[in-house]
Amino acid sequence: MVMPLALLEKSMNKNISLLLKDNRTLEGKLTGYDEYMNMVLEDTEERTSEQTRRLGVVILRGNNVVSISPL
Repeated sequence: MVMPLALLEKSMNKNISLLLKDNRTLEGKLTGYDEYMNMVLEDTEERTSEQTRRLGVVILRGNNVVSISPL
C-alpha cells in the first residue's frame, strides 16, 4: 500500500484523479499540497454521472478526498 503523502509527492506536476465524498471525480494537474492533504489542482475537470465541467484552478480541502489515483 502506498501512503497518501508519498503518492502526492511523486505526483507533483502530474495529472491525478480524485474521488470525493459526494461521488464527484476531479481530474487535474497537482501543483501543491500540504500535510493535511489540502491540494491545489490546475486545469481541473469535475466529472459526475451526468456531466463534465471545466473548473480551472481548484483548492481542495483534504478531508473531502476518498481516493487518489495517478493518471
